[in-house]
Parts: sequence; C-alpha cells; structure tokens
Amino acid sequence: MLTPRRIEIFKAIVDEYIKTADPVGSKTLQTKYKLPYSSATIRNDMQVLEEMGYLEKTHTSSGRIPSTQGYKFYCENLLKNASVDKKMEVAIRNAFEVSNLNISEAVEHSCRILSEMTNMTTGAIGPDSSAQRLKHLKLFPIDERNAVVVMITDTGHTETKSFRFEEDVPFKDLETCTDILNKHLNNVPITELPEKMEELKPELASVVQRHDLLFTAFVQAFVRFASENVYFSGKDRMLYQPEFEDINKLKELMMMLDDSTVWRRLGSSEHAVVTTTKGAELTWVNDVAIVRSTFRVNDGESGQLMVVGPSRMNYEQIVGMLDYVAQMIEKMYRKTGGGRT
Repeated sequence: MLTPRRIEIFKAIVDEYIKTADPVGSKTLQTKYKLPYSSATIRNDMQVLEEMGYLEKTHTSSGRIPSTQGYKFYCENLLKNASVDKKMEVAIRNAFEVSNLNISEAVEHSCRILSEMTNMTTGAIGPDSSAQRLKHLKLFPIDERNAVVVMITDTGHTETKSFRFEEDVPFKDLETCTDILNKHLNNVPITELPEKMEELKPELASVVQRHDLLFTAFVQAFVRFASENVYFSGKDRMLYQPEFEDINKLKELMMMLDDSTVWRRLGSSEHAVVTTTKGAELTWVNDVAIVRSTFRVNDGESGQLMVVGPSRMNYEQIVGMLDYVAQMIEKMYRKTGGGRT
C-alpha cells in the first residue's frame, strides 16, 4: 500500500537519484532529507516499494534506484507545477527574437539551447508534409551557380532550399524550368513530387539547356521536403550520461536517434505514455526517457519538441522548458503565417 510516508520516501529517492545518479540508501534519506523516521522503518518501506515495482536494487550497492514504473508514477502524480528558470526563459526567448532567423532555424536554434541547458539530446518533429500539396514555386537567382527556391504548400507553409550548381546555369533556364514546374506540379502531394518530376523530364530536356542540373536540384529538394522533418541536436551529450557507459546501450540509442520512423510512431507506441498537467507527454523505451511537447501550426497540423535522455532526468525542469519553447514557436507561426521545421 502506498501510504503518505512511503510516497515521501519514494519522492526523496527519485529526487536524489536524479541529482546524483547514485543508488540511494536510508542513511542519505535521514541525513540529507531530514526524514523523521528510523533507519529500520525507511529500509522496510524501501523493501515494500521495491516489491510494488517502484524501486529497484542494483548489484553494486545496497541502495535503491527508481524503476520505469516508479518514474511513471512520479511524473503522473508527484510533479509540481513545472516552470522555467528566468535565465533559461531569457535565453530561449532571445533565440526567437533574432530577426534573420526563419522558423526552421529558430526551432533548430532552440533545440541547441535546450540541449546545452539540459545536457541531453533534444529534437523537433515538424508538421507531417505527407498531408500537404504544392501550390507554388518561387526561384530567386543569386548568380549563375547559386539560387534559392521557395516552395509554398496549400496549408501556407514554406520551405526554402539553396541550390548550388557545379556549372553555370543561365537565368533563362531557371525561369523556364520554374514556369514548367508551376504549370504541372500545382496541387500535387509533396510525397509524389519526385515521381511527377520523372514524367516532366522529357519536356524539361526539350526547352531547358541545363535541364540535367535543374532536374537533379529540384528532385533532391522535393525529397528533403517530404522526409526531413525530424531534427536532433546534442546526440553526443549521451556520451556523458553514466547510464550509457555501456557501449551496447549507446549503440542502441544512436540507432534509435537515426531512425526517424521511431519518433513518428511514438504517439501510437505500445509503450505507456504519461501526460503531465502542462500537456507534455512522457514515454519510456528501455532505459531511455522521451519528453514531448506539441506546438500547433494551425487547426490541422502540429509539430513536436523532444528531450531524449536517461530515465534519470529532471522532469520538472524539462517539462517547463519544453512547454515554454512550444509557446514561443506557436507565437512565431502566428506572426509569420506559416513555416516548417
């Protein structure tokens, strides 16, 4: 039975283990947390908490550590109102006030800041492009070897890609190619654009001098548009977490980070999800904890921010930061009228 005393002891163990990564014993709870119970009482309650599945005993110490079930209980029932430290709030807000950043850059910049603040891996999942259709292309020549293409979808989102050609491409070719693509690709689903380009190849070859360079550049841009909506920052920070000193565990984590389908499936995962009062969702996969916060682009689309790390993370701090960054992204979307991570 989870009595108030056992909950107090359990919370102290979780808080201490998050700070130190060392198994927690009864003496630490008595001296550091000033618990007014005898060592025998604390040890007995720790044994009961272990039998209930909330604590685990390590092989190298007589102390206890929280189990995955324990972290779930902690996050669902014992998290206080998560808030953002003022210094962190200022740093995050400044990332969105840099005038020359578009939304994609601001989100990536925010991930880097969050990674530095938490010393963990952070990520972002942009709105799913598979539900979008191309409405218009705008191509801006910089010189004969460089251009910028802006792709606008039916939802009002924009995607900007830079073209760098190995050989000179006449401005007339850029103009003609863009006109042909706008004529034939209007309202084509983003995921079908590369296939549609193959059908247009003969027409491009007949009227565009450097059709080969332009064809390759556009196909690559469309493929990236359809697939590159998962971004991670600070993957190397997992090297400094004691939980991943085991090289096999670290390899598994790195493979997981490189598989974008894993992150898109999280919402429908078989793993239990805990939702906090802030709306953040927490998922545990083996020894990895994933905290996600959703940002809304419009009524039909949304993206997610994530912090990925060991189960022993400061959930209270991280939930507060993610919630604040999600709010800042939503404000930016409203100001600019669209954009894409």
